[in-house]
Amino acid sequence: MKDDTGQPMILLDDVRLNLASAAGEVNVLRGVSLRIAAGERVALVGPSGSGKSTLMMVIGGLERPSTGRVAVAGTDLAALDEDALAALRRRRIGIVFQSFHLLPAMTALENVALPLELAGRDDAFAVAAAQLEAVGLVARRAHYPAQLSGGEQQRVAIARAFAAGPALVLADEPTGNLDGATGTRVIDLLFRLATERNTTLLLITHDPDLARRCSRILSLADGRIVADESATAGLRRLDGGRR
Repeated sequence: MKDDTGQPMILLDDVRLNLASAAGEVNVLRGVSLRIAAGERVALVGPSGSGKSTLMMVIGGLERPSTGRVAVAGTDLAALDEDALAALRRRRIGIVFQSFHLLPAMTALENVALPLELAGRDDAFAVAAAQLEAVGLVARRAHYPAQLSGGEQQRVAIARAFAAGPALVLADEPTGNLDGATGTRVIDLLFRLATERNTTLLLITHDPDLARRCSRILSLADGRIVADESATAGLRRLDGGRR
């Protein structure tokens, strides 16, 4: 789903996140500013501990920053309470995790339908069935997660993420628990759906080949974006050229 407001899909302005720890305050994000346009496919790369997953949590409204502005599809997340943030995620943001996050006591169909039901959709199960068909799993809709392979579970998670027609999909290492061949099929599916539905995609990955499938690559280090590589403009370093 394309955003028609004219606003960037993701806007961050000097976002900082400081967390308390036994050793003292930890600066997880250190002044991140970022604009991602509607329909972009963006990879977020960087070493473990650089803040990638935390940044995605902030964009998804799952973690509030200490300071700075976060806006998604023209909506300032600071203006929303927890219920409103949850409603925004159900309507506008799909999330795919490395560990699938399917509810084990629910079938594939029920897992995909659940967020639609929570959003008050009368057609939740019909839409969920259509989404499972789109990912090639309609024949497995009555199976529980334990009866599905890892690749099938991730395809269910992708169906769930796209079910509400989100403007933005966040994917955090979606192939991290899959073998190479299965991971390739899952990524092909993720990109195909994002392209067909003109959905903005922000993808965390450690795989450079996968990152290069995106139109833009952001590099994060020590809680800061230090490089921004686009397919058309090449690499633009943001840390004064240090390597």
